[in-house]
Amino acid sequence: MHKVIVAQFVSLDGVTEDPDGSAGSAHGGWAFRYGPGPVSGDKFGLGSVLDTGVNLFGRTTWELFAGLFATRDDDFSRSLSAMDKLVASRGRPDLARWAHSSLLTGELAATVRERVRRQDVLVTGSGSLVDQLIAQDLVDEFRLLVFPIVLGKGRRIFDAASAPLDRRLVSSEDAGAGVLRQTYERKDA
Repeated sequence: MHKVIVAQFVSLDGVTEDPDGSAGSAHGGWAFRYGPGPVSGDKFGLGSVLDTGVNLFGRTTWELFAGLFATRDDDFSRSLSAMDKLVASRGRPDLARWAHSSLLTGELAATVRERVRRQDVLVTGSGSLVDQLIAQDLVDEFRLLVFPIVLGKGRRIFDAASAPLDRRLVSSEDAGAGVLRQTYERKDA
């Protein structure tokens, strides 16, 4: 069975906004204050999902990732670049900037339901897409890197939830520098 997996950097109070500082928010760059350990390589433990899944991005996150990973030559960057990528955008991003990228056509939920029949769908960053997937109860698994900081303001991961999301903790691991990698899946999974 394939899954919709959301992988996010998150503060103790649930903020996911601007972890790297690229958006220029007042609290931006919070995840990178803990050194490279918790934020480098396959930090979410994706393993084979990188080889067989599809990565779903919003345009802003896709552009950021394309600028970071398209030319890097480490194992993780090569795996991410080799992965099929779907980009949800109202505009026309230059998809040639990052190999294996295509524009999502059709309605988001229908496309995700169709793709997850064949392969895992991974969503990293892309807050507005995550909001839509949560609102339609399409997320099967959350892989969160929880940083030991309270930001007080910013977009939160579960702002779009209109009903309780009952999940069970599958794993909790030390990612270094006080950061925890936690994986939650549906209770009925």
